[in-house]
Amino acid sequence: MNRLIATLLAGLLAIAPMGFAEARSIRVEVNGLVCAFCADGITRALKKQPAAEEVFVSLEHRLVAVGLKDGQDIADEVLKKTLVDAGYTVVGIERTDDTVATIRAGVGR
Repeated sequence: MNRLIATLLAGLLAIAPMGFAEARSIRVEVNGLVCAFCADGITRALKKQPAAEEVFVSLEHRLVAVGLKDGQDIADEVLKKTLVDAGYTVVGIERTDDTVATIRAGVGR
């Protein structure tokens, strides 16, 4: 019985990484974005995060996208606090496999 359990656990551990792929970026829907100064301030604040590789802000679509460094993440609470402290309202946070370039291209359509 112990051998069966060990075999099942080993099998689950072997496939687990495939089922839980890491996100490439985080999309944050934000209210209160009105000018280039807003976008610049958000970009500077989020680039201070060690896991952030790239930041894109779309004023028109009320969207902030943060590209993540490989194997890293930024907690929702940290993202929300950064944006709320800067005077914005966070509407939603979503992790995605899309790159920031793909997100940027998508809002340009």
